[in-house]
Amino acid sequence: MLLCRARCSRAADAYVIAKLRIEMDMHEDKQFLENLVKALVDHPDAVKINRTVDEMGVLLTLDVHADDMGKIIGRSGNTAKAIRTLLRVVGMKHDARVNLKINEPEGGKGMSREMSEAMKEDNPVSETKTLDQAIEDLKI
Repeated sequence: MLLCRARCSRAADAYVIAKLRIEMDMHEDKQFLENLVKALVDHPDAVKINRTVDEMGVLLTLDVHADDMGKIIGRSGNTAKAIRTLLRVVGMKHDARVNLKINEPEGGKGMSREMSEAMKEDNPVSETKTLDQAIEDLKI
């Protein structure tokens, strides 16, 4: 095992050890996500997962068929939240932080125009206010 010598800090040693620990079981989280997602979707051959490790932990990037995005995201994002929670549990087993990024597929539906307009209506762009104006709006 390569550890930093006298010039490096304990934090650098801890980082190297953590990275090695993550790499030892590197396929467990990826395999878990792959099995889970393939069980949910209609096009399991289109499931692709990329795994990267950096100082922030493990990042799993998920690509699925455009028709399967709704199944992965779920209503109000509940399925995606549940998948992320399960991945955190798998990561805790190996003292690693596991995050999931879901890429929107090419040819995906994206956000509908109606949904985009509804969001603009809910969050109108307002002019920038001064601190005094913001406090006055609060009526404290």
